[in-house]
Amino acid sequence: MHDTVWFEIHGLPAVSIASSEFREAAEAQRDALGMKDARYLLVEHPIQDATDDEMRAKARAVLNAVVEALTN
Repeated sequence: MHDTVWFEIHGLPAVSIASSEFREAAEAQRDALGMKDARYLLVEHPIQDATDDEMRAKARAVLNAVVEALTN
C-alpha cells in the first residue's frame, strides 16, 4: 500500500494487490497513510503455498479489475 500511495501522490495511477486475508490491513494502511481512496484489489487466499499455475490463475482473475482501476 505504501508504494501505491507514493505513486498516486506523484500523479501515477497505481493499485495494490493483496491476499483476501489482508483486507483489514490494506484498509488500515491506506487510512494511516492519509489516502482513504487508494485502490487495492484482493486475490483469493492463500498465496504462500500456491503453485505457479495457481498464481497465474489468481492473476488472470483480477487482470480486468487492475486495468479498470488504473484507467478510471
